[in-house]
Amino acid sequence: MQKSLVIVESPAKAKTINQYLGCKYIVKSSIGHIRDLFTKKTKKRDGIKKSSSMLNKKNNLIYQIGIDPYKNWKAEYHILPGKEKIVTELKKIANKVDFIYLATDLDREGEAIAWHLKKVIGGDSSKFRRVVFNEITQRSIKNAFKNITYINMHRVNAQQARRFMDRIVGYMISPLLWKKISRGLSAGRVQSVAVRIISEREHIIKNFISTEYWKLNISLFFEKEKNIIANVTHYKNKIFCPKNRTELNIAIKKIKKSCFFVTNREDKFSYQLSPPPFITSTLQQTCSLYLGFSVKKTMFLAQKLYEEGYITYIRTDSTYLSEYAVKQARTYIKKYYGANFLPKHPNIYSDMKNSQEAHEAIRPSNIKIKNINTTHLNSDAQKVYTLIWKQFISSQMSSAKYQSSTITITADAFELKKDEKIVIFEGWRKILKEEKNTSLEISLLKTGNLLFFNKIIPIQKFTKPLPRFSEASLVRQLEKKGIGRPSTYAAITSKIQERGYVKLKDNKLYAEKMGEILTARLKKNFSNLLDYNFTADMEKKLDSIAENKIEWKCVLNAFFKDFSKRLEKAKKNPEEGGMELNNIVMTSIDCPICKKKMGIKNAITGVFLSCSGYNSIPKKRCKKTINLISLNEFDKNHKIKKIKKINQCKKCKMVMDEYFIDNTLKIHICINNPSCLGYEIEEGHFENLNYLSKTIQCEKCYNNMILKSGRFGRFFLCIKKECKNTRKILPDGKISDPKFEPIPFPELLCKKSNAWFVLREGISGIFFAANTFPKSRETRSPFVEELAKFQHLLPEKIRYLANAPKVDAKGNKTIVCFNKKIKQYYIGSKEEGKFTNWSALFINKKWCIMN
Repeated sequence: MQKSLVIVESPAKAKTINQYLGCKYIVKSSIGHIRDLFTKKTKKRDGIKKSSSMLNKKNNLIYQIGIDPYKNWKAEYHILPGKEKIVTELKKIANKVDFIYLATDLDREGEAIAWHLKKVIGGDSSKFRRVVFNEITQRSIKNAFKNITYINMHRVNAQQARRFMDRIVGYMISPLLWKKISRGLSAGRVQSVAVRIISEREHIIKNFISTEYWKLNISLFFEKEKNIIANVTHYKNKIFCPKNRTELNIAIKKIKKSCFFVTNREDKFSYQLSPPPFITSTLQQTCSLYLGFSVKKTMFLAQKLYEEGYITYIRTDSTYLSEYAVKQARTYIKKYYGANFLPKHPNIYSDMKNSQEAHEAIRPSNIKIKNINTTHLNSDAQKVYTLIWKQFISSQMSSAKYQSSTITITADAFELKKDEKIVIFEGWRKILKEEKNTSLEISLLKTGNLLFFNKIIPIQKFTKPLPRFSEASLVRQLEKKGIGRPSTYAAITSKIQERGYVKLKDNKLYAEKMGEILTARLKKNFSNLLDYNFTADMEKKLDSIAENKIEWKCVLNAFFKDFSKRLEKAKKNPEEGGMELNNIVMTSIDCPICKKKMGIKNAITGVFLSCSGYNSIPKKRCKKTINLISLNEFDKNHKIKKIKKINQCKKCKMVMDEYFIDNTLKIHICINNPSCLGYEIEEGHFENLNYLSKTIQCEKCYNNMILKSGRFGRFFLCIKKECKNTRKILPDGKISDPKFEPIPFPELLCKKSNAWFVLREGISGIFFAANTFPKSRETRSPFVEELAKFQHLLPEKIRYLANAPKVDAKGNKTIVCFNKKIKQYYIGSKEEGKFTNWSALFINKKWCIMN
């Protein structure tokens, strides 16, 4: 009997697919990529030494990045660490089967993984086949095996071209940035453009000057106990917009003396088309808006749903729906909502320009599953599924119908408007967004009706700058500009934060100082890399490579030739057109240790003051630094009293950033720093900021801890280097409680490995984690009975948890839970993998059962 090997990317997907294929197939997982380009690090690890022939620039570059742009882009690949056993197993099985089906994802990345698998496994190439499916269902998988294809090398080459360009940019610019700006910096071909978008928005916000204006509403009545509120829109046929209270008061005096007549009434019907089904970017945006999920979290949950067979493939920019899916949706709508909610013809949506693949939109695999009921997926994944299900069903429903009415009221030279809209037919909004049907207040008013003055409602307003980007709106902006693709959005948003160029606070992205400096330097020396059109055109070229319209190595050659010229120029001195240095800007502030002047420095960890004595003879070097805390670091509710307003640099007339040195001293630094030397010192007393100059004692070694600022916010760090103990500063300005050391529980064994559990403390309270972390990432919540058994091991601050009820009213084991909002432990219980309504709280030194 013939046997076949099917290789997929994830173990979860392998498990799901295995249910649908018979005993003729062996389904195995590669667990993502198995091969990558050689690097300097991997060669050192594998014992490959740098030979004498590698001393020149060209060979040194090849040695570092594993690509040879001078020899027709020859690439060196290696098996990724930890994947050796997987490769050995796949090779062993491959030798015993008749066919090998590469069933990796259907995007370019999946195509490249399939190609790498074929190369690594080797052997008879005629045994290899390629199968792709948009959803992990029995119907889809059977169809895929009826339509077998082969690896598409054009798509593989498109993926390699992207990978090679990103590699060149990252590895060749980084050493330059370390030398010219600061250690630890790196540049990304697409990520740097994303940082530019955020930095430019940051400059617009900082330089924005708010202006006052007023709106005027008038309350009018026309029958007993019937009144409306109309907005004054025009005066003498010009838009009415008073700039101050004086102008408003003049208008109010005039309008009070006027008579109010309805001079026009307009009634019309309007329709709102149903929204298209989700693509990757719109799913990310909707999950951010309604669920508060990050782009990275949304993609993680969606990937789980796809692997479990609940939804179709998640990386797509196409709104296309298969005939089968549309038919299923229309049948469902007619049965459960009625024929009125079903349009005569299926709704068809046009795709964006440059849509990468002819994939389907994201939709449920089985429309009959409205809500997921499984222990394999958590409640967050179920929420994402519900959004996808509702969006898909509503996309094939009838339009919503409205009646809109507008009346125009004239009062001498003033014109007032009143608009109202009611729902005549809900259509798709019945499922996606239910609306209450209200009656029109102005339904009785007709042209010529007289209205009577009731009261004035003035509203003071101030112009606002464009809002800061959220992760979701950044993705929307990247998509609008044609930058990146569905498979890269999550990586872009997470990398720019991980590298410290951008900070997420209150769901808004703030450009960090180093991100702004990096953007300015790259924009000047590598203008094409940060140019929106250039980056978008490169995406189109990658699409053309995948479609076999252009040759991939020609694109790489043109890119590398231009890039190399710009790089050589950037390496020169600034006077010769090279990249500008990140120089220290000296201030009048004395060093508290050696009394020399301190200067403003910028690094990946933030902006700080550094003693000029650091550049002295090593033995006499002063290493004193003072952290500067940006005004953006503070919580919205944190009250900061301003002594005086300094908002413009005297040297270049640009806006200035505000930083706290301590609770009595503030420094204003020009946003063009270090290119501009402008700064100003502000003295005073800043309320509720005493901890800025505070030192606390380390609970581990009893040395002092000092305030520092890093990529993830403010924290206290022990001055003893060997200790490395830290305490976070919470959003409300309070210092976090000390965390206890991990407690070993060797008696409690892990299920997924041979490891045992360790009790740790994190932002979500205590939890059990494998002692071999990160090799094994198994974690779980502790049962109360486990803590009770090992009560003697627990630190005093959590020992009370061991005395909580061990079982609930039904005999289910109880679990330690943590409320992150109020930072409080409570006890819950689970039945068949789901939380019950039973809970217990520790109140007045005793456990109280809540329900």
